[in-house]
Amino acid sequence: MKRLWTPAWIARHVAMVVLVVGFLGLGWWQVTRAAEGNSLSFGYAIEWPVFAGFVVFVWWRELRHALRASREERATPAPPAAAGSEPAVAAPAVRRPVRVSRVPAVPVGGGDDGELAAYNRYLSWLNANPGAKPGDYPG
Repeated sequence: MKRLWTPAWIARHVAMVVLVVGFLGLGWWQVTRAAEGNSLSFGYAIEWPVFAGFVVFVWWRELRHALRASREERATPAPPAAAGSEPAVAAPAVRRPVRVSRVPAVPVGGGDDGELAAYNRYLSWLNANPGAKPGDYPG
């Protein structure tokens, strides 16, 4: 629980309380306006508490994420490094996408459409030249 009392977390707690109180206050203000006859305020009277609930949801999710991360750090001790060995490089958390070349589909039957064939040549050229702009097409 000490992790939740750092200056950054105290700022998050204060921001959450201020936002929730402010949103609920704005919701109550809209309820009073709706009671005075402003029909548009009925929608806002529902909207502001939803915003407050969203702030609580995000705060709670971040709180659980921080507690889970600290629990995982305590549960998995670091392996001891051998003397004179290089430090192990951790695998990246996010991998780069793999580019796969696609074989163009062969049209099934039908006559040869010149306009369609020209468009297919244009698309295959764009696929073969990924950095090129459509205006660079030589055809």
